[in-house]
Amino acid sequence: MSWFRRGGKNRRSTGRSQVLPVRLELENVRAGRLRVVATLLAVLFVTAAAIYGLLFAGDWAMRRFVYENPSFAIRQIEVQTDGVISRDELRRWAGVQRGQNLLALDLARVKRDLELVSHVRSAAVERVLPDTLRLRVTEREAVARVFVGRLGRDGQYEMTTLHLDDEGYVLELLEPRQRATPQPDTDDSLPLISGINPNDLAPGRQVNLPEVHAALDLVAAFDHSSMATVADLLQVDVSSPEVLVVTTTQGSEITFAFADLDRQLRRWRGIYNEGQRISKAIARLDLAVPNYIPGLWVEASNQPPLEPKPKHHLINHRRRNVRS
Repeated sequence: MSWFRRGGKNRRSTGRSQVLPVRLELENVRAGRLRVVATLLAVLFVTAAAIYGLLFAGDWAMRRFVYENPSFAIRQIEVQTDGVISRDELRRWAGVQRGQNLLALDLARVKRDLELVSHVRSAAVERVLPDTLRLRVTEREAVARVFVGRLGRDGQYEMTTLHLDDEGYVLELLEPRQRATPQPDTDDSLPLISGINPNDLAPGRQVNLPEVHAALDLVAAFDHSSMATVADLLQVDVSSPEVLVVTTTQGSEITFAFADLDRQLRRWRGIYNEGQRISKAIARLDLAVPNYIPGLWVEASNQPPLEPKPKHHLINHRRRNVRS
């Protein structure tokens, strides 16, 4: 009996002795894994801290040596424009002041602010190191005028003049302080476009009506035609469908189709020349009819004489205006 007891006890001791090394081995593996994880975390922490430190140092250096450096403060603002807007007004619209940091300035914002003004067709903004900002502006030029009714301060509607450029953008009249050149006493030299719905005339917005663009094309074609030396456009009525009804300062009424304006202007000049030959003047003429030309003559002596051409039709008043 005792032999069997001793034998059983030895077997249990052997089992325990085998379990202990396995547990120790597992604990060593686990500890090794923890050391690897801890090492990786430490490396990641040190790397992140180093990156943050470099970014902080770089940001500090940029602010200290670039964005806050008085050497890059704006001292000169050069303004170049091809129109009549004053340089001070353009600088105010740009929202730039002397003393601002040139490198910290958002050029895209300056360009956007300038081009939001209805009178500005396009703008370019350039840094000229170390202390100069250069603005180049292309202005919209008025080629026609329109009348709209507005509610005045006294609560009564009054007629107000707005301008249109060659692309159909609606321009408000510049105030005298906004102009670099004296404002003319009148803008009667610009042809009046009538028959437009006032709801389509919003300052700063483009009028997207075919008849209005046809009228603007006619104004441009007329200014470059031979008729510009012998007649003057007073009004272009766009209220009739598919035709433009023109009134001249000499009292003639000429009807145009929208298309092929140059050909119609040549026909007008030919008929005008024939009237000069027979001492007649054109009262009414329909150039929109393709096969023949309905018209009505009057005695040339009954027609008002041609006044001297306004400078608007003879030369381009584009100018260059520079501020250093």
